[in-house]
Amino acid sequence: MLQSNERVDELYANNIKIIQSNEVFSFSLDAVLLAYFAQPILKPNGKIVDLCAGNGAIGLFLSAKSKAQIIEVEIQERLADMAKRSIKLNSLDKQIDVLNIDLNNVKNYIASDSVDTVTCNPPYFKNLITSKKNPNEYLAIARHEITVTLEQVIKETSSLLKMGGKFYMVHRPERFVEIIDLLRANRLAPKKIQMVYPKAGKEANMLLIEAIKDGKSGGVRFLEPIVVYKDNGEYTTKMQGILYGE
Repeated sequence: MLQSNERVDELYANNIKIIQSNEVFSFSLDAVLLAYFAQPILKPNGKIVDLCAGNGAIGLFLSAKSKAQIIEVEIQERLADMAKRSIKLNSLDKQIDVLNIDLNNVKNYIASDSVDTVTCNPPYFKNLITSKKNPNEYLAIARHEITVTLEQVIKETSSLLKMGGKFYMVHRPERFVEIIDLLRANRLAPKKIQMVYPKAGKEANMLLIEAIKDGKSGGVRFLEPIVVYKDNGEYTTKMQGILYGE
């Protein structure tokens, strides 16, 4: 099951085990927080798609919240393989599938207007000539828009979602205005926003957002912020609940 330099970690709140490797990719708090924030379709005949799935963390975490079919889309072959093995490790083969494809070709595999919930933890940084990228190709692709841009993610999301379907994404606050503009340009109405702060008194470093396809404009709600660490470096009570079960 495990290959060289791989390990099995566990998200205790969901009793989910996941295969990780520092060589290629390990899920971070971004994935945990997105899975916590998302309110996916619950019924077994529903369909959830996780874009930029990496090693499959978000899809695995969502399986504890929903009985719907989950499809994970990941372009990097080794990460997709890790996701497939983690799915087997958790005996979730009947609920979760992995597509090792380019996100931009997703419509060739999943019908337009057929998905109830889309989640995505996309690359945060634009692929600029001046951008300093990680020499590790796996990490560079995960962090920079090398294989897919924010605009492409949102465009493909809108195409996949049914009318009234929901999109959940984690990103960086510095791209907030761009995110809102792209959502609205692609028939996605922002509805809920939650900022994440590393510590009290610090600037937000993560943004969680919910949007509804063809939803009415207006009515945006800003939820109570999440603070990750106390001043002493320990997790806050809120984060302990998210990580270890509330």
